Amino acid sequence: MNMQTIMTDPLAGLLGHWAADITVGSVLLRIFLSLLMGAFIGWERSSKRHSAGLRTFMLTFLIGTLAAIADSCIFIASGRHGHFLLSAGVVIGAAIIAVHSVFYSSRNQIKGLTTAVGLWVAVITGILLGMGCYAVGIAAFAALLCILLWFPPLEVALNNRSNHFELHLELTNSISLQDFVTVIRRLGLKIVEIEQNPAYVGSGLSVYSISITVSNEMLKKYKTHAEIIEALKSLDYVYHIEEMRS
Repeated sequence: MNMQTIMTDPLAGLLGHWAADITVGSVLLRIFLSLLMGAFIGWERSSKRHSAGLRTFMLTFLIGTLAAIADSCIFIASGRHGHFLLSAGVVIGAAIIAVHSVFYSSRNQIKGLTTAVGLWVAVITGILLGMGCYAVGIAAFAALLCILLWFPPLEVALNNRSNHFELHLELTNSISLQDFVTVIRRLGLKIVEIEQNPAYVGSGLSVYSISITVSNEMLKKYKTHAEIIEALKSLDYVYHIEEMRS
């Protein structure tokens, strides 16, 4: 991308040539925007107690912005156009960090996927800001923030009506598993898979991860996952039960 392409950014056009070119003012503006956006996303993640929080996302936005600014300065100093090598390296680095932020919890759940992808989007958004693509960068930030803030309730509502869900089940003893399976089948539920969780060995409880499919038509129509789980909680031998979510 060259400077002429960057000039087509509508916000840069409104602000003037100084915002599109590499000037002290434009560099400070881009850094400020990246830190501001990173703070918003980081605050949202921190408020939900995710490992990558305020400082992590601010730094992620910032490194993307600085890499793009550095690439642009190199192009100007060399007097020719080339590839965004630093920006490309930052994107690859963010992808590596994102992969290593995904992990399995003690309940055999995959955790960190949303945060990992969020970090990847953050660094790319930072690069857009560093290149002077203010409008696209702000649009990407708005999309990321909306997905993180507004989509979780919608996702929960949709999942709660799906025909398949997974349970984290803690029984007071292993003998009661057969009784639990019998109750599940009588309710019109089909057990797809049962896996004992080794992380709880020695705790005095028998802990399982169970995949369930709703096969009863009445349950599909009138009962949510929360209502089914609430009914299962009433069983004497169930110490704890909850739906597993990513």
